[in-house]
Amino acid sequence: MWVALLIALFSGVAMAIQGSLNSALGKIIGLLHATLVVHLTATLLVIALIFFRLNDGGSLGKLWHSPWYLWLGGIIGVFITYGVVASIPRVGVAWATTAIIVGQVTTALIIDHFGLFGLEKIPFTLWKIIGILLLATGARFMLN
Repeated sequence: MWVALLIALFSGVAMAIQGSLNSALGKIIGLLHATLVVHLTATLLVIALIFFRLNDGGSLGKLWHSPWYLWLGGIIGVFITYGVVASIPRVGVAWATTAIIVGQVTTALIIDHFGLFGLEKIPFTLWKIIGILLLATGARFMLN
């Protein structure tokens, strides 16, 4: 469990750096063009990793057996990248990241509670409600 949490922590660090880099690129080449470059370079990296057999034993042949809504992740990723590229120059990295985290955790609690997308149900508790309220309050303090 701790390893997974450390991986998540480093992902958060990477997201803040990535958002900053993407926004800086967006200032130079434009928001949509930066979004395109981000996704093209990511695609090339994943292709290389699969080519060099650094994958997890997955198979694209199984793709057709997955529900249609599971394909929306890539489309949503474009909106996420565009949103980050557009928001950071206007409000700064800390504000944008704070808003992202509050939205992300709130949505994650809803997904967990209902077990959406075939995931395990993890019910809402009073402590989680208190936690999200404290997170939002802390975000408010950070944004002043």
